[in-house]
Amino acid sequence: MTQHQPLLTPATDAGTRVAAGAFLVDVRSEAGRATAGAIPGATVTDREDLDAIFGAASAPAVSLDTPIVVVCGSERGSGPVAEALAARGYTDVSHVAGGFPAWRDAGLPAEPGTGAASSGPHEPVRQRA
Repeated sequence: MTQHQPLLTPATDAGTRVAAGAFLVDVRSEAGRATAGAIPGATVTDREDLDAIFGAASAPAVSLDTPIVVVCGSERGSGPVAEALAARGYTDVSHVAGGFPAWRDAGLPAEPGTGAASSGPHEPVRQRA
């Protein structure tokens, strides 16, 4: 199997991909989303537990040809997740240059942060964009 390299995508291009049906995955922490804001319709998961959304690498729960856009606080957070998905065999993975701040600054859908995070455990939220 050939591994496809994930693309570092400008926020506007990522927004276009999501509008066209790409699976949007937000891997920021709960505290990060609470402080900076959330992306409506994004699937939220812990970047250390991709199996929660994607299933085990040996038995993917999401089709390997599904377009995927990963967002974090910066590409330093989303890049390793995008690379991990590509290593699992996903063929159309990109991540947002500049992360969530670039997404928000591009005028893409974003809810404002509350400035406070709950102290409960992180639970993945399963949604499709």
